[in-house]
Amino acid sequence: MTDLPHFHVPLNLPHAGRVARRILTLLHRDRRTGTKAGDTAATLVELLEPYYDSDENPRPDVAQQVRDKAAALGRRMVDEIELDGLGHDRLGQCVRNLFECLELGPEGAAISLRAGEDPQSLQRPR
Repeated sequence: MTDLPHFHVPLNLPHAGRVARRILTLLHRDRRTGTKAGDTAATLVELLEPYYDSDENPRPDVAQQVRDKAAALGRRMVDEIELDGLGHDRLGQCVRNLFECLELGPEGAAISLRAGEDPQSLQRPR
């Protein structure tokens, strides 16, 4: 997993919240809101909501707890996306971006493919 190219991004919960909203918007746009993936995405947005409008992460101990919960939700959401065949390139890119914002770039590079990111996408790091 770590040998896949990925962006190295420091933990950024505010931007992770923005990306989570994009994921939820994509699932809504695709009319996938009544799915388990949509429900999990909504829970992820709710978790990250307090940091969305901020320019900074909370104190380190809180940030680590939120990051771990967000990553677990992200993993579950990708499982649900994959099981229900909901994946597509833009959704996969957002999943990769989410994990990059959680300082989990190597995992994001791998898991995004399961969410539909095209491995040849120009948005993907080389």
